[in-house]
Amino acid sequence: MRAIGEVTFPPRHPVAGVLISGATYASATASIIQAALARRSALVAATSVHGLSTAAIDVSFGRQLNSFDMLTPDGQPVRWGLNLLHDLRLRERVYGPTLMLRVCEAAAREHLPVYLYGGRPAVLERLVERLPLLVPGVAIAGFSSPPFRALTANEDHAEVCAIRHSGAGIVFVGLGCPRQEQWAYWHRSQLPMPIVCVGAAFDFHAGAVRQAPAWMQASGLEWLFRLLVEPRRLWRRYAKHIPIFIFLLTREYAFRRMLRRPLAQSF
Repeated sequence: MRAIGEVTFPPRHPVAGVLISGATYASATASIIQAALARRSALVAATSVHGLSTAAIDVSFGRQLNSFDMLTPDGQPVRWGLNLLHDLRLRERVYGPTLMLRVCEAAAREHLPVYLYGGRPAVLERLVERLPLLVPGVAIAGFSSPPFRALTANEDHAEVCAIRHSGAGIVFVGLGCPRQEQWAYWHRSQLPMPIVCVGAAFDFHAGAVRQAPAWMQASGLEWLFRLLVEPRRLWRRYAKHIPIFIFLLTREYAFRRMLRRPLAQSF
């Protein structure tokens, strides 16, 4: 674990140019709670193939991601990549929706209120109703569904003030990749608390979108299930990002194998 002040984070390892944390649910949750109790800023994102390939396309976004304190292996292919390249032998991914519930459970025990930022208004309202049923004892300090556009300076200032004055110890952000990570990056200095980007977790926990069956998640086929459920919205994303990830991972694996190969003796 690497320490930043009073907070420790799992070590990070490069996968397709992005520093992914060799985290488990337990270690990721512990780091987030440590940061919240210490009232320290911390950037966390559950990172999937989409995030890695977007970072490869957009160098600026890649730099932003690599400045995060913890990027958990959200997708099974990202976990497989960590294990393949770095022999970590991780037995579980750290999936954004599940991580959100684990952190909420720990936050409830520590009496740390949470703030929910993102999602469509109707989805967010349902999430506020359902989350205490999923995690008894969790305290929701506040919530906001920002418009799907760039905020004005005054609007952004108002959102930050609302979060700071809510009494929240942790902010969950559900704006989708890469928007949520960019928002977290630009607001780090203004929010002395963990900012945890959890992707589609708001939609799932609100019951607005179905999750893939457990066997498909375990097999790395969640993308296929989501494609079948939302083909019009997702087909371009998967057609673009999956081949990029496969290419990047294959290239990195081949390069590492080449470096490990002993040099032939010359006579």
